[in-house]
Amino acid sequence: MAPHGGRVTGLPRLTSFLRSHANVSRSGGDEEYDLAQVLAIKREERNKRMKENGITWPRIKDQVEHLGKHNNVNLECYLREVWEVARQVAPELDTRDEAATLLFTLSHDRSVLTVKQRLKLRQMLGDVKPLLLERAHKAVRNIADLVSEEDLVELMNNLHIPENTSTMFGANIKIGPLAQTPELLPMDKLLDLTKVKVVSQATLNYDDYKPEPVEVQVKKKASKEIYDKSWIEMEMLKYYTDISIVAELSKGTLTLLVSSKGDDELQNDTTLILLQMFDLLGFERFELIQTLLKHRQEIKNPPPHKDLKIAELLNDLENRGMPERPVFGQQVTVMNETEKQFLKQARKEEKKLLRTAKQLAVDDNVEDFSPETLKAKRETALREASQAYLFKKRDRVYTPEVKYPFVFDNHDKAKQTAGFIAGIKIALPEGFTRTTDSMKEEVEIPVSEQPPQDVGAKLFPVCELDKIGQMAFKGCKTLNRIQTVVYPVAYHTNENLLICAPTGAGKTNIAMLTVVHQIRQHIESGVIQKDKFKVVYIAPMKALAAEMARNFGKRLEPLGLTVRELTGDMHLTKPEIMATNMIITTPEKWDVTTRKPGDTQLSQLVKLLIIDEVHLLHGDRGPVLETLVARTLRMVESQQSMIRIVGLSATLPNYIDVASFLRVNPFKGLFYFDGRFRPVPLGLSFIGVKAMGRFKQMEDMDKVTFDKCLHFLERGHQVMVFVHARNGTLRTAENLIKLAQEMGKTKEFLPDEGPDVTRARKELGRSRNKKLHELFDSGFGVHHAGLLRSDSVSKGEEHPLKTIPNLDFRGTDIYNSKHGTMVDLGILDVLQIFGRAGRPQFDTSGHGTIITTHDKLTHYLSLLTNQYPIESSFINHLADNLNAEVSLGNVTNVEEAIEWMSYTYLFVRMRKNPQVYGLLYKEAQQDPTLELFRRELLTKAARALDKARMVRYDEGTGYLHITDMGRVASQFYIKYDTVEIFNEFLKAVMNEADILAVISQSSEFSQLKVRDEELNELDDLHHQCEVAAMGGVENLHGKVNILLQSHISRIRVDSFSLVSDVNYITENSVRITRALFEIVLHRSWPLMAARLLTMAKMLEHQMWHFESPMKQFARLTHEIIDKIEDKRLTIEKIRDMDHREIEVKAAAWQFPLLLLEATIQPITRTVLRVKLDIKAEFTWNDKVHGSQETYWIWVEDPDTNHMYHHEQFTLTKKQVVRREEQQLVFTIPIFEPMPNQYYVKAISDKWLSCESTCVMNFKNLILPERHPPHTDLLDLEPLPVTALNNSELEMLYKFSHFNPIQTQLFHCLYHTDNNVLLGAPTGSGKTIAAEIAMFRIFHEAPEAKVVYIAPLKALVRERVEDWRVRLQEKLGKRVVELTGDVSPDIRAIQMGLYNFRPSVRPVPLEVHISGFPGKHYCPRMATMNKPTFQGKWVPVLYIYWQ
Repeated sequence: MAPHGGRVTGLPRLTSFLRSHANVSRSGGDEEYDLAQVLAIKREERNKRMKENGITWPRIKDQVEHLGKHNNVNLECYLREVWEVARQVAPELDTRDEAATLLFTLSHDRSVLTVKQRLKLRQMLGDVKPLLLERAHKAVRNIADLVSEEDLVELMNNLHIPENTSTMFGANIKIGPLAQTPELLPMDKLLDLTKVKVVSQATLNYDDYKPEPVEVQVKKKASKEIYDKSWIEMEMLKYYTDISIVAELSKGTLTLLVSSKGDDELQNDTTLILLQMFDLLGFERFELIQTLLKHRQEIKNPPPHKDLKIAELLNDLENRGMPERPVFGQQVTVMNETEKQFLKQARKEEKKLLRTAKQLAVDDNVEDFSPETLKAKRETALREASQAYLFKKRDRVYTPEVKYPFVFDNHDKAKQTAGFIAGIKIALPEGFTRTTDSMKEEVEIPVSEQPPQDVGAKLFPVCELDKIGQMAFKGCKTLNRIQTVVYPVAYHTNENLLICAPTGAGKTNIAMLTVVHQIRQHIESGVIQKDKFKVVYIAPMKALAAEMARNFGKRLEPLGLTVRELTGDMHLTKPEIMATNMIITTPEKWDVTTRKPGDTQLSQLVKLLIIDEVHLLHGDRGPVLETLVARTLRMVESQQSMIRIVGLSATLPNYIDVASFLRVNPFKGLFYFDGRFRPVPLGLSFIGVKAMGRFKQMEDMDKVTFDKCLHFLERGHQVMVFVHARNGTLRTAENLIKLAQEMGKTKEFLPDEGPDVTRARKELGRSRNKKLHELFDSGFGVHHAGLLRSDSVSKGEEHPLKTIPNLDFRGTDIYNSKHGTMVDLGILDVLQIFGRAGRPQFDTSGHGTIITTHDKLTHYLSLLTNQYPIESSFINHLADNLNAEVSLGNVTNVEEAIEWMSYTYLFVRMRKNPQVYGLLYKEAQQDPTLELFRRELLTKAARALDKARMVRYDEGTGYLHITDMGRVASQFYIKYDTVEIFNEFLKAVMNEADILAVISQSSEFSQLKVRDEELNELDDLHHQCEVAAMGGVENLHGKVNILLQSHISRIRVDSFSLVSDVNYITENSVRITRALFEIVLHRSWPLMAARLLTMAKMLEHQMWHFESPMKQFARLTHEIIDKIEDKRLTIEKIRDMDHREIEVKAAAWQFPLLLLEATIQPITRTVLRVKLDIKAEFTWNDKVHGSQETYWIWVEDPDTNHMYHHEQFTLTKKQVVRREEQQLVFTIPIFEPMPNQYYVKAISDKWLSCESTCVMNFKNLILPERHPPHTDLLDLEPLPVTALNNSELEMLYKFSHFNPIQTQLFHCLYHTDNNVLLGAPTGSGKTIAAEIAMFRIFHEAPEAKVVYIAPLKALVRERVEDWRVRLQEKLGKRVVELTGDVSPDIRAIQMGLYNFRPSVRPVPLEVHISGFPGKHYCPRMATMNKPTFQGKWVPVLYIYWQ
């Protein structure tokens, strides 16, 4: 067969299949036939023809890049993405181009890949993971969005070159008999003949074959189709490729269709049947559902019993094709032995079925006949085998949907109505309208109906709350309907809660109910125990956190409780956190706060965790929320403590999954309120502009905006238009004014004259912004973050807003610096904007409008009508989160990691939708708990962390051990691939340019892009850089480097995208630089530590280290700073100035310098004790210094660039004001030959150029004498106790011989008066050695006294109790306990020095030493507890380092 329509020369050849079954061999010659070579030649010829005539990847890539240049966009990254996917799905080089071509061709003109296209890709590329296909499809769609889809489709059409359309050989030849032959029986109708031995004896000979045309007439019979389960399965196979799924779905579908309800009843209540069918088959199977419902009558009411059997038999015979057998011409039928047996069996079955059908037609008495009964014995084995893959042993029984008591979800009605929006079918609520014209397509969703009257009808009065509740709800008379429903569970139980309700429905007050409940649980004797509980409220954004802090702070202030904000902008010290009762924070900040190993004091005090906007689980912050909840749940279980979790969310589709993730009891703590419960009912309009060009889109959006504004203004409403750029507010207002003038509708926009308007006009008269005057006179006003406070309208002067359309003339695309590109406006922003539509005290309804591009219309419709379940993105951040848990000590091996992963939302969704996360359906069936899949994911993450040297992973045991690098990455939120960059480029000596280059290459900035329109401005900024920016303006790391230096130098950036990039870069660069500083501290690199700490402070203060440090005082004017820099005045010179410059001098004395003085004392010849005296050389100012000043103190060797000690030192106001001298004592190593000197440095953690140094000189240092060597333990025979030569003394001991140490010392102790110093391990018998020396005194000097000195009273008492029995009672020697200090004279020790090694211990001891970080005792001990427990009673010594 010639591939792709190529020409065929010579005679046709037989296929290898026919040769193998027909004993036909290749003719012509004895030469060897190399099949692989032939295939390779044909593949090469096909590729050659494709390159000449077809679409190839190089041609696509060249043409698309040319199109991108024409549109001033860089498409290289998206083409590289498609090529990368092709590389993964087609590892062979010769098929990679074809794979990339196919991926691009199928995706360029379709927003969503169809089932047929996916099937075609699988046929071509094999079993490809859906994530890879989506990745390639998304890249191609991004190209289409950037260059317009019409241009891309035209480009692909131009690439098509008509090929040689010669007919393929054999295309018009019908293979097989010249007429219809009887078909074989289905496999389930035949005997099991698999054991029949088959011998193929068929041969073919085409030499004399001359077929003649023969007319064949086949008598057709009318067939009567039967609509049963088999028919349902055949229909489903048109939509599903997995037969096992079809088998399960067909049973449930059949159960629904033959339900007992009549058609009239079902038509009156269509919600039930459609709901069940959509739940079972999904929205995308709408055509299948229509087909099934169309034939529901036939399925539900089958033919009468006898007629059904006759119809079945006749239909069976007809389907097999049993016409009168025609006479064939010269025809060859090839049939092996197996086929003959099957055909013979089929004929027997047909005859029996025909006889049975005739009998049924004649005999009316035959009523209980069943063909299956007659054939049961013959068919049982074959039927079971053939049906094994269709029908499982465990039948899936359809069960009605569980009803939860507090779920009020009317969204199910949306599934009744489906419409095609932007070419995509989508389910919409009842009553929606859709209009379309050449400019736009609009979908309007009407105001939702009223909520059920019996739900929260009787509002709960606040006066019935207890005293604490009334104080917290001061100013409120009653709870609203939602709060009334939730009140009993929120206020009187400890149940976890998930509250899903529309924006503005009062979820904040529900949170307050749970807070008050927590307060009531910690009241003793009428006093709130503030130090026994904390409440944590997690808000999604800093702005919302600040707003919530003000709200809760004001309401809890009467109770004496403190509410504080803890975000990146508002840092709290540990004492401040401990003094706070309610902490308002963001997910990232709370994650960092709870990541500190061993610091469990704060976590143990948290009794209530409130998570706002839980529906953001699918967004960028979703993995952080999953980590926090998993960490909290594991702590609750491990410590058996009670932490209540309350989730607040907008309405979301799969609330059951989220409730399961939060461990919420759906029958008690799950509350779902749909849009009917919104305080002001909201109508929605979705408008998609069809224009393709960017400028045309903007123009059409302005026109649509004007029409919508005019529509509401004519009805007496006010309108607020939202855009997503500061300059867009003014530009949109001017465009609307221009359109009003052209349409003659300016009067409709003018406000009604009145006192409010007059007052507002007077206020604007004092503004310096002339544009505001012009806009106000036309009835418009603008507001954005760049306006001066005096130019903003105060709250008291706002008018009630009726309608708030979200109208963005740029569409719904906003620039996201975190992703480095334009992204869709998030659902959180949309909900926040729509939440402002309508006020309960003024309006009865509101209206919100989204104006976007046509291709984004379905996206926002699905978001706001809850079309798709929210999924987890935790799998993309698995390695970093695993590192954090290992750093905390919560996970120490892979088994614990598998358990930890089961607490995440990812685990909940993986079990319900495994394909989304790269798990095949069959694999999910074989691994129902997903333990194998979780192990695979975690093992891969552990290997990645081990490669980055963040974790030490033992493949054999599965144990995970954190390293300093991993600990720092966890504390500073550094990605593991960034750590790999640090490992590669970080060196012991680097200058400022090298440091900036390393920071710029961090993976945190990898998503940013270099745009063509930014190059000119970047080039100008590059010329103003203080140090060389490695990479230049063309590369991403060069752009980051330039923007970092521009930030430090305070150079103005004009481009909007560059402004956003600068903010994102500087926000992350400080954290990255601080992490680098911690890394080099642990590596003991003093030079790099000082430079990185300086770099971090330069980024924080936006000034270079060579500038005057006085620039850090904000109260000093630019003129004063310029004079100081011109005269090059240092802090010391300014302090010595006269009093005329009192302000400058006062600032200089507030610069926090320290005075250091070090005293050294050698302990041994290798250990040096350092006593460092620290004195503050500045005056304290609360506005300047805050509550404390922090310094880094370290000891370094300037010759070797090595740091021997480092620690953090904190100075408080009290210590400075009282002039208290602080003292630090630590030890450092010293080596011989001794170095010249060490430096002790104290560097401020936040003040630039604030550094104090003290020199430690070793010239006159005298080291102690060298210690004598250890005493060798001699190999002596153990000495018997009879060597005492005293029976009374011998009776004191229960053993017969002294141990080796006592044997070696016996002569010196018992027969000489030499002083003895014995050093030996614990348990080596030193007390008995002392008794031997005492026995000599008893014998030689009976009147003398023996003094025994022990370091502790407990040891003294132990000896006294023992010797009173053994010495006093048995020997008559009086034993008295005394107190006093006796110090032996070491100079009197002349001989008798015995210093044994630790290894001479009688019982061998294995010691494991493990270091732990942490300065404070309690957190350090908490960190040690878990590995101590896992030590299984092996003696373990744990130390800590600072």
